[in-house]
Amino acid sequence: MNNYQFAPLTPVVKRLMITIAVLWIGVQVVLDSIFKLNISTWFILHPDQVIEKFYAWQLLTYGFFHSPKSIFHILFNILMLWFIGSELEKHWGARFFLIYYLVCGVGAGVIYCFGVGVYAAITGAQGPLIIPVLGASGSLFGLLVAYGIVFSERVIYFFGLFPMKAKYFAMIAAGLELYSLVTTGFAGGEVAYLAHLGGAVVGFVFLWVSAYRKRHGTKAKKKNVSLRLVVDNEKRKSEDGPKYWN
Repeated sequence: MNNYQFAPLTPVVKRLMITIAVLWIGVQVVLDSIFKLNISTWFILHPDQVIEKFYAWQLLTYGFFHSPKSIFHILFNILMLWFIGSELEKHWGARFFLIYYLVCGVGAGVIYCFGVGVYAAITGAQGPLIIPVLGASGSLFGLLVAYGIVFSERVIYFFGLFPMKAKYFAMIAAGLELYSLVTTGFAGGEVAYLAHLGGAVVGFVFLWVSAYRKRHGTKAKKKNVSLRLVVDNEKRKSEDGPKYWN
């Protein structure tokens, strides 16, 4: 087995990284932090606004914004996008990769809003509903799950030190997120663990459905071709030969 090697920067990953960096510097640092325009507040995820005011665009746009208070948030996310995303884009192609990335991000936002909405309805605690969520981590956890499936036997280094197969790394990462969610709850900490898990779950389901449709669609296509050959050949005289050639 070969150890992990960073893939060259692929087109969609490159555009996503540039978009995230431009929004962070231009909007969040310059316009919001320096000029106090608060533009990003319309685009980061506020569960109460999505649920009560139907600001549905926030489910998509929140993944392109990161904390202006710490460069490490955006730096870690865009590096993960490069390291994991470029490999998957090379394997899948640009179109499928972009669809998958966006679906995981939106799905993570939907699951988070649903979860905190139910939590607020049951407990009466409104805190999680009004706390904004931002960052690409939902999409990134979807990419991590995909990486663990597509490159399951590839050896990577946990914490840069411990070699393990990619599939086990993805499982451990998901397990740690679940543990953190259970121990801190919706209102604990500064990390939206439910959104991370939501991205992972949506990514897994998306890949499973895609594989199922591809597998059964191919079988149905082959079956239809076979039936067409039999029916057409029966209708024609034997000396005419078959109508379709495969």
